[in-house]
Amino acid sequence: MTDPKVLTGLLPEGWDRMTFAPFRDGVEICHLWQGGPDVALLRYAAGASVPRHRHTGLETILVLSGSQSDEAGTYPAGSVVFNPEGSEHSVWSVDGCTVLIQWERPVAFVG
Repeated sequence: MTDPKVLTGLLPEGWDRMTFAPFRDGVEICHLWQGGPDVALLRYAAGASVPRHRHTGLETILVLSGSQSDEAGTYPAGSVVFNPEGSEHSVWSVDGCTVLIQWERPVAFVG
């Protein structure tokens, strides 16, 4: 039997104490759970972006601070975004943000 993993004190900004590693230019990642589905925190610096990609499984995002944008709009803190399998977009943050992200399978970069 696998024991559950519990994170306490994540809100309201306890993620600032977490250890992040480089992910993409201007974007850092803190893996919370790996092995499918994966869960992580992503921290975007102001002006950072992730190029266009296709989702190969459901991705769920909860914006914890700042705002994240894609071609469909801008999502402020408290927004939940569901990107279903087969959807495509690029992502950026004008002023920076931190998001909690869960994905079933890795994305495929298309741009």
